[in-house]
Amino acid sequence: MYKKVVLGGTFDVIHKGHRVLLKRAFDLSKIVSIGLTTENFAKKVKSYSVISYAKRKRILENLLKKEGWNNKYEILPLSDPYGITTSAEDIEAIVVSEETLPRAREINAIRRRKKLYPLDIICVGMALSDDKKPITTTRIREGEIDLDGHSLK
Repeated sequence: MYKKVVLGGTFDVIHKGHRVLLKRAFDLSKIVSIGLTTENFAKKVKSYSVISYAKRKRILENLLKKEGWNNKYEILPLSDPYGITTSAEDIEAIVVSEETLPRAREINAIRRRKKLYPLDIICVGMALSDDKKPITTTRIREGEIDLDGHSLK
């Protein structure tokens, strides 16, 4: 078990894939540091507008509390692709999806250049919908699937 792992995301629409990623992080670590994309950063990386940071943080905190992960996490604003991952010395691992695996490798390259130890990378497979395609926020927003990946068409 790790002392502290990190993961990041926008968490605009929390779906099954997010829940699987979070569960894996909490199963592996005593503390999970969650980078939550700020509104300004989300505008740069998302093709759609997201709900406010405060509201997304509340929704995420409610989920964490419901799952019994109280007092086992911290939520930090994520205003760039790296957050604390390229400077914090107390993080031991990063939990990512297949989609964000290249970013984790980039983070470790930066950490090595800074003479920091690389993070263990835990890659969680994408949660699949009924049609065996990945569950994504875009598909949910387009009304193709629900939060659990069930077809709506």
